[in-house]
Amino acid sequence: MKRSILFDTETTGFDPEQGDRIIEIAALELIDDLPSGKQFHVLIHPERDIPEEATKVHGFRIEDLEGKPKFAEIAEEFLGFIGASPMIAHNARFDFKFVNAELSRAGFSELDYKSRAVDTVEMARKKFPGLPASLDALCRRFNIDLSERGTHNALLDCRLLADVYLELIGGRQRGLGLSGPARNRRSLQGQDTLSDRIPRQMTPPTAEEIAMHEAFIDTLKDPVWRRSE
Repeated sequence: MKRSILFDTETTGFDPEQGDRIIEIAALELIDDLPSGKQFHVLIHPERDIPEEATKVHGFRIEDLEGKPKFAEIAEEFLGFIGASPMIAHNARFDFKFVNAELSRAGFSELDYKSRAVDTVEMARKKFPGLPASLDALCRRFNIDLSERGTHNALLDCRLLADVYLELIGGRQRGLGLSGPARNRRSLQGQDTLSDRIPRQMTPPTAEEIAMHEAFIDTLKDPVWRRSE
């Protein structure tokens, strides 16, 4: 059984070295790359103000976090939830930097980025070179519903990223039964994995994505895409 943790944070800004802090952290447990239903989610008082620019991104004001725990109060519970599992995040360096700054401030050891981080931005850029790799762009590319996403929200973003991650690793092909029963929950229940599986249409690329792809092709020597032109 493969266990990993997918997580996201919301913060007061972009740089913990300049005093920015975490205000929300969410994490989902994945078993064999699929959500198990177990999650960790908490709002955190940052012990400082929240700039207006940050509020425009995630919608939180300092008044919304009055009475919420400080990071040091939830650190042990967070560490207990993640254990020693690999940690998946979209732009993982950002989230690791903030989590490690908070852990260090609270007197805990930092997480090792090199051995634990899985960055879905890097995965997307390798899979779709030259195309946008934001969470919104990837959700549109994979036709994942974004209707609930207004301002950023760590828990919702984790749920969206879980679907994106599965697409990035080709996980939807597991319905063919080629990866073995241990990686397919429905087959464990003796259910047909194909009978109610509806193919999902791919969302056409936007004009911006097409332009970026063309610009990327222009950097290649004798690209196969141009041989038929």
